[in-house]
Amino acid sequence: MGTQGTRLSKQARREQLLDAATAIVRDQGAAHLTLPTLAEAAQVSRPIVYDHFGTRQALLIALYRRLDEQYRAALTRALADAGTGARGVARLMAEAYLTCATTMPELNAISAALKGSPEMEAIQHELLDDYIELMTAALAPHTGQGAESLRLRCVGVLGAAEAIAAELNHGRTTTAGAIAALTDVVTGCLVAGPGRNGAAG
Repeated sequence: MGTQGTRLSKQARREQLLDAATAIVRDQGAAHLTLPTLAEAAQVSRPIVYDHFGTRQALLIALYRRLDEQYRAALTRALADAGTGARGVARLMAEAYLTCATTMPELNAISAALKGSPEMEAIQHELLDDYIELMTAALAPHTGQGAESLRLRCVGVLGAAEAIAAELNHGRTTTAGAIAALTDVVTGCLVAGPGRNGAAG
């Protein structure tokens, strides 16, 4: 029996629709995700889908935000158990980023589908700033750098992380090798410059 006749709260229905949307993107690609295909996959009427999202772009953005929130929540939980060692924190960050890059390809697919959208670019900048803030807060106790210096290095780390993830996704390195390399990059960003007393270990 479909879910159309099941009475769900508005939030529960939204979550059900986003689950179905994720499955479409994962199995068929972002190009196949439209409001009508979502209604069919979720076994609900089209007006229900339009009531929740209105446009395809709004649907893609809602899905992107949800996937990003899931990733950052997982990283936050992991960092809470990271202990006090700098390398342990760096390794957890590396593992979380690469897990996201390899198990949540929907993020990249949605980003590509919305390329050129001013609204999407603004959201990506907002989420990037949030993630950099999370990184700097976790790494700050392990370095003697100032806040701005550490923030800029975290920006650089994310660029390196994207490149390492691409190598992994193309089969040019192993998961263990990618995690080790990214851990080294994160740890390296903690070392203070000349004349500063950093603490990377």
